[in-house]
This record gives sequence, C-alpha cells and structure tokens, in this order.
Amino acid sequence: MKKVYTAQVSVQGGREGHAKSHHDTLEVQLALPKALGGTGKGTNPEELFAAGYAACFESAIRFVAGQKKISVGSTRVESEVNLFAKAEGGFALGVNLQVALPDLAPEVARDLVQAAHQVCPYSNAVRGNIDVNIDLLG
Repeated sequence: MKKVYTAQVSVQGGREGHAKSHHDTLEVQLALPKALGGTGKGTNPEELFAAGYAACFESAIRFVAGQKKISVGSTRVESEVNLFAKAEGGFALGVNLQVALPDLAPEVARDLVQAAHQVCPYSNAVRGNIDVNIDLLG
C-alpha cells in the first residue's frame, strides 16, 4: 500500500488528559463521560471516533457517488459509538451509523451506502472487529 497521509496526536493523562496534534490543528481536553463516573467536561475517545467515522463515511459516500457520476445533494451521517463492558472482562465497541441522503431515490442511496462501506477506511479498519450497523434514514 502507498501511504498518502499520517496523522499524529500526543495524549498525556489518558481519558482524563489532554490531546494535541503534532500540527497544532487539534487540541482537546479529555474527560471521562458522566456515565463512567467522570465530570463529562471534555471530549472522550468514543466521541472522537464517532466524529471521525461519520466524517470519513460521508466523504466515502461522496467519493463513490463521484465515481458513478451521481450528484448526492444534501447528506448527513450521524454516528453513535457504544462502549460495552465484556462479561469476561475488558471492553468492546459497537457503531451505529444513520445516513440521510434525502435528495436521492432510496435504491440509489442504498447502493451508495453499501459501496461507501467498502471503501471507507474506518469501515475497512473495523470490519470483523466491531459490529457496525448502518441505517438509511427515510
């Protein structure tokens, strides 16, 4: 594979720490969510993953639409990343993506979403490791 980009971020303090990209384009305070006993006064890895996946997936839709010469019009991807406690110990993630392509016929939108799921780097990275459910909003 040919490398086309590298993102670099340093974190100090884990889930209660601080994250900063090496190019100074991202700087965020991290905090445990209230649901995990934290203050919730900062973002967390699951929110960052959800934002990244949604942005990447929407771009993948636009990429495959461009290849097929389809104008997608308005698009929206909502991403939900769930953190699960495993019975045997440790944790796992699950993802739900809700995709809105209101300017397209349902069958065209469905085909684009399926194709996007095959080319999206996030989808490819988690395939077989994380359950990903994708719903097309009406």
